Amino acid sequence: MTNKMQYLVEGISKDIVCYLMDDDGIGMAEAIVLLHNSEVFGKLCKEESGLYTQSSAYVYDILRLELKYGMIKNG
Repeated sequence: MTNKMQYLVEGISKDIVCYLMDDDGIGMAEAIVLLHNSEVFGKLCKEESGLYTQSSAYVYDILRLELKYGMIKNG
């Protein structure tokens, strides 16, 4: 992972953890575990997916779909 990509992944991750805490009323540790155990996070960390170039809100929307319906089929 390049430094630029790592910076973007960390920024998106931070935002998503905050969104989870605000929307679901969960603590930071739980939000971090939820994100890091998701399929979306795995894709976010893969350069070939390009997901790290998208907005935090977009990635969060995909995570919400994963949490609601299960595994993400594309990518």
